[in-house]
Amino acid sequence: MLNINLPPWLDSVAGAEQQCFADPVARMAFVIDLAHRNVREGTGGPFAAAVFELISHRLVAVGVNLVAYTGLGVSHAEVLALSLAQQSLGTFDLGAPRLPGYELVCSCEPCLMCLGAVMWSGVRRLSCAARDEDAHAIGFDEGPKPQDWTLALQQRGIDVVRDLLREQSCAVLALYQQRGGMIYNPTHAGSSPGMRR
Repeated sequence: MLNINLPPWLDSVAGAEQQCFADPVARMAFVIDLAHRNVREGTGGPFAAAVFELISHRLVAVGVNLVAYTGLGVSHAEVLALSLAQQSLGTFDLGAPRLPGYELVCSCEPCLMCLGAVMWSGVRRLSCAARDEDAHAIGFDEGPKPQDWTLALQQRGIDVVRDLLREQSCAVLALYQQRGGMIYNPTHAGSSPGMRR
């Protein structure tokens, strides 16, 4: 069994679970605050995500980018938030009929890997702040996502909201870059090294 150790500061956020965030702006602000804290604490990249119940807006699980912290390339915020929600609810299918339906709120649009995780998760809505090009502007390679990725999600019954508090999320990306945060991308033949400052 894979065991991912979360940073101790993230335990303090666990107390927010069961809390409701009725306003979409409040949900996104909460997630961007997590990304900001992850940068301040030095525990990972400038990305965060959270799973909320779709109707009640109750917080179910949070995730922050822990790639460098854990040494695991799959430790993206979206994957962690979805995995922790699935673990908490006891099912891999967040779209199961017995469940109320869920939204994934992300400080940045998903990379190629996380896009697949969103499709497989069963969430019914994806809300994003920063765009791929914002992450790319500071050096992150988000992978060759199809240009019509939002349509692909919508065709699978997943609503997509973009640019919600984009400027605030971009400020976290800029802070990460100013602090010399590690830019970790996969190393491919003929490309630049996988990790650089």
